[in-house]
Amino acid sequence: MENMMKVVYIKSPGNIQILEEPIPTPKKGEALLKVKYCGICGSDVAVYKGKQPFATYPRIPGHEFSAEIVSIENNGLGLREGMLVTANPYFNCGHCYPCRKGNINCCVNNETMGVQRNGSFAQYITMPIHRIYSGEGLDAKILAQIEPFCIGFHAVNRANVKEKEKVLVFGAGAIGIFAMLSAKLKGADVYIADMLQSRLEVARALGANNTLNLTQVDLDKAIYEITEGNGMDVVVEAVGAPKSFLSAINSVAFSGKIVLIGNGTKEVTFNQSVLVKKELNIYGSRNSLPNDFRQLIKLAKDGLVDTEKIVTDIYNFEDCVQAFLELVNNPGDHLKVLLKFND
Repeated sequence: MENMMKVVYIKSPGNIQILEEPIPTPKKGEALLKVKYCGICGSDVAVYKGKQPFATYPRIPGHEFSAEIVSIENNGLGLREGMLVTANPYFNCGHCYPCRKGNINCCVNNETMGVQRNGSFAQYITMPIHRIYSGEGLDAKILAQIEPFCIGFHAVNRANVKEKEKVLVFGAGAIGIFAMLSAKLKGADVYIADMLQSRLEVARALGANNTLNLTQVDLDKAIYEITEGNGMDVVVEAVGAPKSFLSAINSVAFSGKIVLIGNGTKEVTFNQSVLVKKELNIYGSRNSLPNDFRQLIKLAKDGLVDTEKIVTDIYNFEDCVQAFLELVNNPGDHLKVLLKFND
């Protein structure tokens, strides 16, 4: 194995460079991984655009990935050289109040790969062994989608979605569709709303009970008809826009639940009495937990989740500039974009 590799750096907003540097040497408790595929997340695009407030530069982006284990210590996790794996990219401190309570996804000092620390857009990376999960024989392209799937899965678990409940998801991007799939796994009737028909068609093909094109339907009327005037049992907000947040409050049933995944950047003004009047349960959802990874990998292995239709584009990592420009300039045309780093 050569001792040099290629790495994607965002040197400054709008400036991507591919550089060569030595393949990293794993420390005690780490494994050396040969990266296969990486997904481009919205946070990576935000770092590229200079819109991610926690990012510093230069930064290696990326936290959604699959990889092959090149070298690893003896461990009790069943991980061996040659296995295809994925990993948990949220580095928690272990000593803050949420960490001490076991809520490591809410670590006060969280560092996510690609944002506060260097990420996975490299031909080789090292990872702490305890963060690595066996891919259980899954295809590398599927494994690269487990982390974003976990975001929607964790949100649906937060709301404790139940069989036959009516669930509305705002946003048919990758995270919204993953939330839709997660709610379907619970046996819920799931509806998904977006302004882009192409995304809604993917959601329908993946099992949405119905789709709502917000440019064509009267949302209030549609919700009334779907729920016989009761409102949705659960609403998942996966956009982060003030309008969708307010629509979530309006669409949910009395005593219903709202889960917020979307990272809002604008303030929202509303009368808080509506939360009291409807006795709403509102949950924030951040990152995911180790068990989310393990459960989803098993569900994928058992053929209970289908992510193939979500991948709209695969680029060689050396064409990453083109991939980022497409996502910036034509975001509606691309649902999930993967970069290929190694065969």
